[in-house]
Amino acid sequence: MTDDRVKLEPSWKERIGDYLARPDMRALSEFLREEKQAGKVLYPQGPEIFAAFDHTPFEAVRVVMLGQDPYHGPNQAHGLCFSVRPGVPAPPSLQNIFKEIKRDLGFPVPDHGCLTPWADRGVLLLNAVLTVQQGMAASHQGKGWEGFTDAAIDALNREREGLVFMLWGSYAQRKGQLIDSGRHCVLRSVHPSPLSAHRGFIGCGHFSAANQYLESRGLAPIDWSLPPRAELG
Repeated sequence: MTDDRVKLEPSWKERIGDYLARPDMRALSEFLREEKQAGKVLYPQGPEIFAAFDHTPFEAVRVVMLGQDPYHGPNQAHGLCFSVRPGVPAPPSLQNIFKEIKRDLGFPVPDHGCLTPWADRGVLLLNAVLTVQQGMAASHQGKGWEGFTDAAIDALNREREGLVFMLWGSYAQRKGQLIDSGRHCVLRSVHPSPLSAHRGFIGCGHFSAANQYLESRGLAPIDWSLPPRAELG
């Protein structure tokens, strides 16, 4: 995976672009190429693999939401964790996120599951693993993506101050264990999946807590509302 073939957003490329030249990333690139040549369907589409970075440049990040790997169903994944394309039904975990926002902030549950507006407002919607094979959850774990996304989190942790990290579930909490909680706000909860959401995610208050923290530092809060699907274009 070489720099010249990967279109990484400039502010991110400046900080983690060199990581793409590492041997493990070259091996990942070869793996992905072989999977495609074997006729396997991979998500998200190539131009959307780095969508989280495209929508939320380094200096624009105010909140980091950590996911595990992309959705593996047709037309779902588009490079932002928990988000699906407009017109695709919101998966169960995202439905629970919307339920908590309604409970916490009073915003109505939207008629779609596209979180692009959040990304454009400073919420880095980052999966630990950026690709997946159709119908096979976690199929690309351990192939090299984790080190790359760790590098992104490390750069934010070191170079920025006053960010909010939302770590839901044990996987995200392990990935975020190196975040300096003295420099940043770290919010932890169980995962919003149906298996665990009612053991603490519903009622966690993370969305109002994130805004209270940002405002305490003189920063603008996140607008967690989403426009109707018809306005997304």
